[in-house]
Amino acid sequence: MLYIMCSPNRATLYIGVTSNLYNRVSAHRNKIDPNCFTAKYNCSMLVYYTGYDRIEEAIAAEKKLKDRARKHKEKLINDFNPQWNDLWNDIQGC
Repeated sequence: MLYIMCSPNRATLYIGVTSNLYNRVSAHRNKIDPNCFTAKYNCSMLVYYTGYDRIEEAIAAEKKLKDRARKHKEKLINDFNPQWNDLWNDIQGC
């Protein structure tokens, strides 16, 4: 899975890859590592995610997305989640 987290004011975006979206987002939200990027910048809202058949594909997509301008990332989020709602409840039980 490729996913994007953001801070509540939408100022900071974090792009990541995981094989277990629920556990990874839970770790971000609970600030398991207080020194990590998402904890420092309060990126606690899941605003985008998409699956891939292979983790290598997700990693390649992550690298490509990180190189893109913020406007591209915002468009991706807006197309998937126009209100920028926290999708945490949507992934419960995944």
